[in-house]
Amino acid sequence: MNITELAKNAYNASLSMSELKSSRKNLALKKIVHIIKEKKDDILMANRKDLEIAENENLSKPLLKRLKFDEEKIQAVCSGIDMLIQLDDPVGKILKATELDQDLELYKISCPIGVIGIIFESRPDALVQISTLCLKSGNAVLLKGGKEALHTNKVLAGLITDAGKMAGLPDHWLTLLETREDVKDLLSLHQYVNLIIPRGSNEFVRYIMENTKIPVLGHADGICHVYIDNKTDIDIALKIVIDSKCQYVAVCNALETLLVHAEVAGELLPRLKSLLDEKGVEIRGCEKTRDIINVKPAVEADWGTEYLDTILSIKIVDSLEKAIDHINTYGSGHTDAIVTTSSRNAQKFMQRVDSADVFINCSTRFSDGYRYGLGAEVGISTNKIHARGPVGMEGLIIYKWILLGDGHIVADYAEGRKHFTHKPLDREYLSE
Repeated sequence: MNITELAKNAYNASLSMSELKSSRKNLALKKIVHIIKEKKDDILMANRKDLEIAENENLSKPLLKRLKFDEEKIQAVCSGIDMLIQLDDPVGKILKATELDQDLELYKISCPIGVIGIIFESRPDALVQISTLCLKSGNAVLLKGGKEALHTNKVLAGLITDAGKMAGLPDHWLTLLETREDVKDLLSLHQYVNLIIPRGSNEFVRYIMENTKIPVLGHADGICHVYIDNKTDIDIALKIVIDSKCQYVAVCNALETLLVHAEVAGELLPRLKSLLDEKGVEIRGCEKTRDIINVKPAVEADWGTEYLDTILSIKIVDSLEKAIDHINTYGSGHTDAIVTTSSRNAQKFMQRVDSADVFINCSTRFSDGYRYGLGAEVGISTNKIHARGPVGMEGLIIYKWILLGDGHIVADYAEGRKHFTHKPLDREYLSE
């Protein structure tokens, strides 16, 4: 079956998915958790095969870390699905209700987007998160994982499909694509695919964005900053920097550039260097930084680099305004944090930094759908339309307008025989 037929089947499935009852979707999610736990050994075996191939092909350490799908990650994805089950169904909610005139009522109702094309690299856990979020939000999904996770993805997609069949989901609601050619063809199918969400390297995401007419939700870079203000608690600042950089380096919400106010740099940087040395982190510093600690020189390219590795660039700034300017110049609009004891400075940072996630006195690693209580995420969006930040179910929902009348025609209003009332309503629509 070619990609066009697969996409058409997914489109037809999406129409059935849009009317599924919440109980049916939750039943499917419960069965997915059960089958993943039951077939855990099959999943682990497939992942070991992928890891062995990847190591023989000398894949980078960050990619290998993302590729690994062990018992801890299995437990994490199952916990995420359990959280999804507890969340309200996002479909069919009345977002706004207005009486246009007597017996002429307008409703803004949440509904699924339709067919979501997800193209991701390395991470098998992304397949589980994405497919279950699409299920709960009533969408069909076309999944294309990287070849490095081929065996793990096949097993996971097969298990999730089997669970869906047992729960009575429509056929073709989930389709796993396998070839590189499928991606190119998928990007041209705007008549069937409603949204593309890419997850992977900067170059990969940019390629997707530049080669399709389908709306793309995502981010090309995760250049995240922490700014240490002159009014700060040094101990708290050190703890936040270490967590932001070292808790997991190979992810888009990890710290890449640290900005330090000149007034606290002399006290903070030597202590920070000792801690980072223990973690094996290479520091690249500006000239002022290198006057205080002995580190490699940072070049202009470092300020715009997402390392996804044990590398951190550090720049000393003279003011909050210069820190904000640096972030808005070099940042990717992903996640940026300030560590400060000044509520005024925190407020200014929050308002002026142009990012999807702006944090005060906490680690950038909190930028995550599971940690936000969204159950999981299909990705992080730096877009300024529809969805921004970690994208959970709400980012996979759009809306439609429902107008209920009783023989109403526009001519009556255009010619002055009737007049609009435009009153808010607080009742259900089409209630039995």
